[in-house]
Amino acid sequence: MAPPMIDPSLFDQLKAKIEEDTSVRKELDQILDDLNEHVSFTQGVLSRIHATPRSKYAALLEQVEGGIRKEIETVGRLATFASQYPYYKYNYKWTRTVQDAISTVILCAWLGGMSSETKPGEVGRLLTLEDMGELFGVPVNLKDRDAFHITIEEYLLGLISVIDELGRLSVNSVTLGDNAMAVQISGFIKDLHAGFQVLNLKNDTLRKRVDSIKYAVKKVEDVVYDLSLRNLIPPQEDK
Repeated sequence: MAPPMIDPSLFDQLKAKIEEDTSVRKELDQILDDLNEHVSFTQGVLSRIHATPRSKYAALLEQVEGGIRKEIETVGRLATFASQYPYYKYNYKWTRTVQDAISTVILCAWLGGMSSETKPGEVGRLLTLEDMGELFGVPVNLKDRDAFHITIEEYLLGLISVIDELGRLSVNSVTLGDNAMAVQISGFIKDLHAGFQVLNLKNDTLRKRVDSIKYAVKKVEDVVYDLSLRNLIPPQEDK
């Protein structure tokens, strides 16, 4: 009898690999379900800034920081587990959720949270990519090994989401009588837009999102222009 042309163990090996991949995906899904839950909670609390006077931010941001602490713990679990496997094999599963987590942290910090040194009501602090890595306890822009990390693209996409949210806040802050907030947001977004213009972006998704910043700039410019016509621009404090 002629020997089989195919080694029967080949399919046993393939079966084992498929089962391992299925197991990894299930574990990742469970971790990401938890992370999505914490991010959704944090986003929900943050959405209340649009109807909250700046004088009451402290209590609101305290709740936000509670949600962010849970995000940080879950990202740590994700990093520990995901780093056992090739980064680019599975990163598509978590990249959007990580972007959303980053945006909650950036927005919270900009509004005056995430720092014991921030004075009540003080806004405008921008956390960097390196700040993100330190806060979440994971590497950033990793090039020397295959492990979980936060990418430059994830940071920038999270920042663009914050720009969109601040564009909306510029309108709602005026409704709440905080014209100074609208002016601060306008200056901040314009500076970021100028910064994005110097980047040589290769990522198509990122390029398209960057194009959307000009609409946020236009929105806040219209708000500030309307305030100026009505002589409602707050005087600048002496530095």
